[in-house]
Amino acid sequence: MEFKARYELIGIFTLAVVAMLFGFVYWLNNGAAQGHRTPYQVQFQGPVSGLQVGGGVFFNGLRVGEVTRLFVDPQKPALLNALISVNSDIPLRRDTRIGVDYQGLTGIAGISLAGGSPEAPLIKSTSDHPGLLIAGADAVNSFSRSAALASKVLSQLSDILGENRQSLKDTMDNLASFSKSLGGNKERVENILNGLERMTGGKGKKTGLVYDLQPPTGFTPPAVKPSWRLVISDPAVLLALNTDRIQFRPSDGESRPIKDARWSDNLPNLLQEKIIQSYENAGYAESVLRPLEGEDTDHKLLLDIRGFHLYKSKEQPQLRAKVEFMVKLVDGEGKVIASRLVNSTVPARGSDGKDAAIALGKAFSQCAIDLIDWSVKLLQG
Repeated sequence: MEFKARYELIGIFTLAVVAMLFGFVYWLNNGAAQGHRTPYQVQFQGPVSGLQVGGGVFFNGLRVGEVTRLFVDPQKPALLNALISVNSDIPLRRDTRIGVDYQGLTGIAGISLAGGSPEAPLIKSTSDHPGLLIAGADAVNSFSRSAALASKVLSQLSDILGENRQSLKDTMDNLASFSKSLGGNKERVENILNGLERMTGGKGKKTGLVYDLQPPTGFTPPAVKPSWRLVISDPAVLLALNTDRIQFRPSDGESRPIKDARWSDNLPNLLQEKIIQSYENAGYAESVLRPLEGEDTDHKLLLDIRGFHLYKSKEQPQLRAKVEFMVKLVDGEGKVIASRLVNSTVPARGSDGKDAAIALGKAFSQCAIDLIDWSVKLLQG
């Protein structure tokens, strides 16, 4: 008897829990979720595609109820009637606009309500006599117009694609060729982008160690203050050398960057700056200018970088660093006063970034000393 009583209690408890769950779900669907509702009748002057019982009712974009019934009046078969249940605090007035709202191009239709001036009278509605809302003729045509417009646009797009099929194919082929070309010049593109980023104030992408050139020192100061002024122009350079990567030429006609080894700036900018600093170290700080500082000067120094790399060849298998650039001294009218090829080669201990930077720094120092001595003698007459 005790076991039987225990099972009966368990059964009663289980049934009570199930009943409470059903009651809770019913409360959510009918009580808490809906609140107090007011019924209305909406009358459409034509068919409404996609409208179903359970569809949403929206007031100014907010969902405030749902469609509870759809029917056709036998006396007026051309009209579609919909009973809706709306939150009682929603003010529906005589001038409230009625439309059909579709969720996407093929979604279920819902009834949209909008507007209503405060002066317009409210629509009275009760459960026995729902208030009547009459939709305008344009309310049922909006979806048809949208679908027709979409169909027309798709048809026109199909015609355009068909007429330009060959042009589109050629364009895709060109894009493929361009993409392949970019892939083959990835390093150059990366160098250009890094240079643009530095020009606009960014730091640029840096990997590995960064090396700098040291301008020569220990010059004998000039005995007399120079009367000339000299502008150091932006150097001309081939694209292969317009980079911050330290270059190595393992054989004639072949060049590649040394892994994880970079200068502190692109080579043309770096060389120009270090040549200016060399003149300043030699005692000509007030006489040497950058391009933007001396547009009215009588003399300019033009630079054309020919070589700035580590190399070895069949004739010289030993690693060497080579610095070479053509210089031209030009007067204010653009006439070349004198020109000279300045170059220097020094042995390098190894082909890694550090050894290459040290050797190239020594070669540059020799070229800078030679350049200053040559140009000052010409300028002083």
